[in-house]
Amino acid sequence: MTDKPLFGTVAFIGIGLIGSSLARVIRRDGLANRIVACARSDATLEKAMELGLADHVTKDLQEAASGADLIVLCTPIGTCGAIAETIAPVLKPGQIVTDVGSVKQAVIAAVLPHMPEGVAFVPGHPVAGTENSGPESGFDTLFEGRRFIMTPPDGSDEEAVEKVAELWRRAGSTVDRMSAEHHDWVLALTSHLPTLIAFNIVGTVDDLESSTKQEVIKYSASGFRDMTRLAAQDPDMWRDVFLNNREAMLEMLQRFSEDLSRLQRAIRWGEADALEDLIRRSRDIRRNVIDAGQA
Repeated sequence: MTDKPLFGTVAFIGIGLIGSSLARVIRRDGLANRIVACARSDATLEKAMELGLADHVTKDLQEAASGADLIVLCTPIGTCGAIAETIAPVLKPGQIVTDVGSVKQAVIAAVLPHMPEGVAFVPGHPVAGTENSGPESGFDTLFEGRRFIMTPPDGSDEEAVEKVAELWRRAGSTVDRMSAEHHDWVLALTSHLPTLIAFNIVGTVDDLESSTKQEVIKYSASGFRDMTRLAAQDPDMWRDVFLNNREAMLEMLQRFSEDLSRLQRAIRWGEADALEDLIRRSRDIRRNVIDAGQA
């Protein structure tokens, strides 16, 4: 428990996996005096109250944002601009708006123009998650040992940036800072492309004739099981990620396609050395991931 809360009121716009996990941390460590949750669904808001994640719930965006010291946008990326436009009239100097989206350039472009003078927008991305969604899916250790990437635009209020950074440090994350453009290219390769490939592989299985599909499911090996875990994520969220990180995604898909063609040739022509080299290099990357504590 901390001696003094970081914030008076924290408002979550969206209270799914990420929002509910952060709300649990805030509750656990006394990082705010009051938590407000805003969502479109009555069932979601009822569950948030049942779980003790919020002191007050509402469907009204302006009611949620009014008077909150920190407003956390935890909705699909494509909704952030409209939400910012809606809450802008009730925002006052000194308030901080942040987000948790895994694409940063598009979110900054959509949100920043609506921020009134004196209101800080601090974009960020917790590199953590599971395939589950909804307020019941959160847990207070989700962010421990993970990375939180901040991408504040030039001229940002450094005091506000530091307050948001401290919140995520208290949640157990290591805080990094980089440009929004660099973030989007890095995440396209480390997160967005692998997830898109998983959707595609599982979709290929779904297109098989029924008897074959059932055998694939029955005899699923660890590789396919891991793909289905990735592919079990929220459709709205990932649709928006792919469309809002279009440039980086298309570049990475082109590179992947070229590498896949070389792999196809190696298999066709029995190029054992090329295949072994790929497998060895891939194994080294896995070891590096483990050594970096990201496994």
